[in-house]
Amino acid sequence: MPQAAVPSYIGQDFNDAPPGHRFGLYFSCWQPDWTMEPDPKKAEEKSKKGKLAALKRAAALDRYSQAQLKELRQRQQAVAATLSETVFSWPATSIAPFMTGTGMEHPLENGFAFLNPYGLPYLPGSGVKGVLRRAAEELVSKDDGDPQGWNQHAIDVLFGRETEPGDTEIARNRGALMFWDVIPEPAGDKLAVDIMTPHYSDYYQGNTTPHDSGQPNPILFLAIPPGSRFEFFVQCESILLPEALRQKWRTLLEAAFRHAFDWLGFGAKTAVGYGQLRTAIEKAHAEHAKIAEERRAQAAQATLSPEQKILAELQDWFKKDQAAKRKEPGGRLAMHLRDL
Repeated sequence: MPQAAVPSYIGQDFNDAPPGHRFGLYFSCWQPDWTMEPDPKKAEEKSKKGKLAALKRAAALDRYSQAQLKELRQRQQAVAATLSETVFSWPATSIAPFMTGTGMEHPLENGFAFLNPYGLPYLPGSGVKGVLRRAAEELVSKDDGDPQGWNQHAIDVLFGRETEPGDTEIARNRGALMFWDVIPEPAGDKLAVDIMTPHYSDYYQGNTTPHDSGQPNPILFLAIPPGSRFEFFVQCESILLPEALRQKWRTLLEAAFRHAFDWLGFGAKTAVGYGQLRTAIEKAHAEHAKIAEERRAQAAQATLSPEQKILAELQDWFKKDQAAKRKEPGGRLAMHLRDL
């Protein structure tokens, strides 16, 4: 039976461990001779053997991990609400599998980024910064397009500038923006096991000429499934901004996010369609507007006299009655008046 490479006194039951620990520390794919089952189909048939079964075990999110993910996301939202105007948030939903940290070392040669010590999937803030900076640079470099307010000076101020050949130390500066790590909420409360099948690996390695008689080599890896929820947070130190940027840094970030969502993607393997996200900012704005309207209505209700409250209640029931007449003969208003 496949086992994890850990001392015997630790045991082999890691069902309650977070996915990052099961994928890294306790990856149970090793046979007694310390080899791995190379055939995914064979591993599927044997159910509990091989890399495929080990990945499926690592992909599960137990109830503790689900609760911890929820708490981490709520913590970010609470901090963002406390910092208020200095934090820009951008909610999104994935429309394709999402990968991050594929270059990290792992026995499968395809790693995945987990936030330690929690062992939960995440996208590092440095990766978000790199994608958004590239998006801003592409907007600026467009000859026939609208830069949407971006210019090189804004890029240097918001993202920072490194010393280049010929520059002095004075030319370097730290950017005013700080990019928080992104904690995704995987759809279905589990990670996905994906597969890619290179057909020309011998040619890519320079061992032969390109031809169609090569042996495909299925490669398994972890991914975050489509339909997962993401929320990006960007914090700004406005004291580092010139007056011209203090009023429009949010507008610039929104333009960069939209360009990144439309043309770049986040994470790894974006060139083949991974990491595509759809903005949920309009939905979030609508929800926030609904909440604000309800709070305004409650505040206005508190200032009414008893007679005005009764009149407002009757008007509200009249509106509901109009919508319910087709379903309920007599409507709700008549029933409410009888109750009064």
